[in-house]
Amino acid sequence: MSGVAAPLALFLAVVLLTAAAHKLVARDRLAAAAARLAGVSPALGQPLSFAAAAVEAGAGLALVLPTARPAGALVAALLWSAYTVLLLRAHRAGRAFDCGCSFGSQAKVASLYPANRAGMLAGLAAIAVVLPAAMPGVLDLFAALAFFALYLAAGELAAVPSTVRSVAR
Repeated sequence: MSGVAAPLALFLAVVLLTAAAHKLVARDRLAAAAARLAGVSPALGQPLSFAAAAVEAGAGLALVLPTARPAGALVAALLWSAYTVLLLRAHRAGRAFDCGCSFGSQAKVASLYPANRAGMLAGLAAIAVVLPAAMPGVLDLFAALAFFALYLAAGELAAVPSTVRSVAR
């Protein structure tokens, strides 16, 4: 199981660091998404989004350092767990909004995919808390990037409207 620890930690770090960067690049869109998701006023969206980006970046950087990995994984697990709860709440409410979960803006009723994805990431981060810490190598980085590419592809496929997917069958 120790051969899984470094690639898993690096994968989670890449997801977190990319999410943090995404919040900084698409500030207005993701501030609005954060406010809607948290159920707060739009004026609080920007500080909420920046705070989330700071937590994501801190946890991502901690996951890269073997000695800080358990703390980074724990913060990541808590963050993704909270995100899962918020996404499930939005799904149950049937509200149409852009959750900021993909590269393109998509105002639609929240599907279960983003909540399931966040829950899966929370579970992986919880596993990373207890795995042994080791210095990652080059192959670990390539494995993490390969999983990240699959993660992005799955997200983009899930963002395709269901009518397009049913026509393609």
